[in-house]
Amino acid sequence: MHEMSIALGIVRIAEEEVKKARAEKVERIELIIGELSGVEKDSLDFAWPLAVKETVLEHAKVKIDYIPGEALCTDCNTQFALHSLYDECPNCKSYFRVIQHGQELKVLALEVV
Repeated sequence: MHEMSIALGIVRIAEEEVKKARAEKVERIELIIGELSGVEKDSLDFAWPLAVKETVLEHAKVKIDYIPGEALCTDCNTQFALHSLYDECPNCKSYFRVIQHGQELKVLALEVV
C-alpha cells in the first residue's frame, strides 16, 4: 500500500514546517488530492492514523479537497472529464490529450501552534 508512504511523506513535510516555524504541533492540515493521482481514499484513510501516531499531526484536523480529472483533447480541442488515465476523448475517440487537472497531490496549508 503506497498510501502509507504518502502519509509518512506528509508527516515529514509537516515536521519540517513545524520546525521552521518553531512551533510544537499542527492544528490543521489541508491537502489537495487529484482523482488521477493514484491515491486511494480508503487506503489513505486506513493508513493515516498509523502514520501520524505520536507525530506533530496526531491531533490535527484534516481537510482533503478532491480534484476531478480533466483533459484537453489535442486532436479536436474538446475539454472533458477524465476518470482514468486510459479514457478516450468522448468527442473524437482520440487518446491524445493533455491532462489539465486531477494529478495533484499537495499539502495546501498547515496551521501550526
